[in-house]
Amino acid sequence: MNTEVTGARGASVPGAAGLAAAGGIGAPTVPGAASRPNVLSLSIKDQAGLYAAYMPFLHRGGIFVPSNRPFRLGEQVFLVLSLLDRPQKYQIAGQVAWITPVGTPNKTPGIGIHLPDDDNGRNLRRAVEEILGKTIESGRPSQTL
Repeated sequence: MNTEVTGARGASVPGAAGLAAAGGIGAPTVPGAASRPNVLSLSIKDQAGLYAAYMPFLHRGGIFVPSNRPFRLGEQVFLVLSLLDRPQKYQIAGQVAWITPVGTPNKTPGIGIHLPDDDNGRNLRRAVEEILGKTIESGRPSQTL
């Protein structure tokens, strides 16, 4: 499995199973200040990495992004995703729908981002499911289940 994650400032923390992880980078939370979504960048290099990251059990699909940074369920995040050798970068504004905390045995810490109900989300879901094909139904363990 070959994936790479970077945050807006390029900070990275090694994850498990060949994953490189980075915390989401956003403006510090200051009371009364407008907050902006955290920006994450994920590059998935092969089909095994995509299978491990994809979350088909979410209504609109989702992508798991390794990170040691704490997030909250429902938090807005912005993901720039590269899939395999495709030149297109998918830019997704989604919400945190899954959290695997640091210290969870045998799991990479990170978040699951629920894909949005817009053209970007639908196009990404279509591309992922096209790449994975029947592999989605294999029942093999992933980063989340």
